Amino acid sequence: MLRSGRAEDAPGLLELWRVSGAEPTSTDDVAALRALVARDPDALVVAEADGAVVGSIVAGFDGWRANLYRLVVHPRLRRRGLGSALVAEAERRVRRVGARRVSALVVVDQTHAVAFWEAAGYARDPHLGRHVKALADPAPPPG
Repeated sequence: MLRSGRAEDAPGLLELWRVSGAEPTSTDDVAALRALVARDPDALVVAEADGAVVGSIVAGFDGWRANLYRLVVHPRLRRRGLGSALVAEAERRVRRVGARRVSALVVVDQTHAVAFWEAAGYARDPHLGRHVKALADPAPPPG
């Protein structure tokens, strides 16, 4: 079952990402996930099976462009269409709020992930690269 993520999903998501081998980031913590859900409840899509979170994707839209992050499927459930279902739901959500283009952030040395996104119709942009800066002590989330 696919649904919007909730604040109480944060610990389960972090464990899913860990056991699935997702690339760790500076925002992999309970507070950041809860802030995401508080700001935009529809941005986090989770797949649930037998009461456990087994898949995720973050679908962000800033009013101009959409980005997909953290597509993760539990290793024992891969290659069954769950990743495709998560992407389709994320695309539906960003299209609904006005997105006309969507980018996926993909770890380039994870060949299975690159192959998945290419099969889903996402082409690697040879002209753009990603530049990242971690902000020390970011402002606390509102509320």
